[in-house]
Amino acid sequence: MERGVKMSNEEELFEDEFYMMVLVDDEGEEHEFQLLAELEIEGETYRVLMPLLEEDEDEDEIDEIVILKVIYDEEGNELMSDIEDDAELDMVFEAWQELEDNLDI
Repeated sequence: MERGVKMSNEEELFEDEFYMMVLVDDEGEEHEFQLLAELEIEGETYRVLMPLLEEDEDEDEIDEIVILKVIYDEEGNELMSDIEDDAELDMVFEAWQELEDNLDI
């Protein structure tokens, strides 16, 4: 299994810069996330995101990350998709944990 973890510029780890993304769910609600990293694994691109706190949320309430796969529609527009294959999700999560451990994030 070949893994390439990209970090800042050529290697996309966003620890020194703050990149916010707004994603719209199936109900049309907007959710704000901080982009933590972009991982390149076996020719596929994945984004690791952390939900941003809402005004009424406590920092202790959010301890999750979201991992989405970058895909493209017929016109070449970039989209992000849930990862439905558990093995694929586990592989990406392990790569993220390895990156976190190596960089003490």
